[in-house]
Amino acid sequence: MDPLRIYRIDAFTTQQGQGNAAGVVTNAAGLDEAGMQAIAHQLGHSETAFVLPPNAGDHDLHIRYFTPTTEVPVCGHATVGAHFALTLEGAAPGVRRQLTGAGVQTVTTARRDDGTVAVRIQQNPPTFAAPLSAELVQEVASAIGLDVDELDSRGPVQFVSTGHGKLLIPVRSLQRLRGLKPDMASLAHLDERVGSKGYFVFTLDTDADDDAYSHGRMFAPGIGVDEDPVTGNANGPLGAYLVRHRLIGIDGDEVRFRGRQRTGAGRGGFVDVSVQVASGEPVGVAIEGRAVLGERVR
Repeated sequence: MDPLRIYRIDAFTTQQGQGNAAGVVTNAAGLDEAGMQAIAHQLGHSETAFVLPPNAGDHDLHIRYFTPTTEVPVCGHATVGAHFALTLEGAAPGVRRQLTGAGVQTVTTARRDDGTVAVRIQQNPPTFAAPLSAELVQEVASAIGLDVDELDSRGPVQFVSTGHGKLLIPVRSLQRLRGLKPDMASLAHLDERVGSKGYFVFTLDTDADDDAYSHGRMFAPGIGVDEDPVTGNANGPLGAYLVRHRLIGIDGDEVRFRGRQRTGAGRGGFVDVSVQVASGEPVGVAIEGRAVLGERVR
């Protein structure tokens, strides 16, 4: 087996040390599941992507994703990181089909005029669970550190997925969002009851000169990630949610916006989201992110 090629890629950013750090192993064919889990645990990033050869004709590569404690079906920032790392190794920009635990997604890499590499991921068609009951909303709000009247009543607390979903929790105030200090143990305890291991708290309260339509924070203590800096599998579902609940203008068959995300400690970045719309309903979601090399670990 050749020596493993391991990277830290800062995804959903154009600045080293910002965005969301992902581990990437670009030649993982010789690793078994236990080996992948051990490397992900050692690296300590919210997710590490392991690039494997294809095993059927409907995809060009196979990627598995591990948090420090468990395997997850798909991960937005680690996908951006993996395809960016492949370009560092000489892969030409273009379209690739990747097999993940969420099925086959189309990923397009392109080099922009400013020299950055953009990675666009066509996520799975959105699915919506029923909004949470009032009782569960109260418990979730309390675990996050909110009063129920601080939620934005224009949209429900609801699980939305585009392959690996999150519970979407709208709040009214950007200032309040930035000051959140959730009870992580209480949140993890709610995972099974709410049907989600990720809690994406977001607001549409933005400044006049803001380039983003939304701001968010994402907590997933149940999978070993107290707070994730930037989350493609939250901002993508958010796009579908905004269209479904008419919280963003719909003019034509596509809606585009930028979502920004930042942890309480200040690390963050941005995701560009496009939602395909038919008869006023979201039918497809794509996210796009930039990336920079954090370090070549090995």
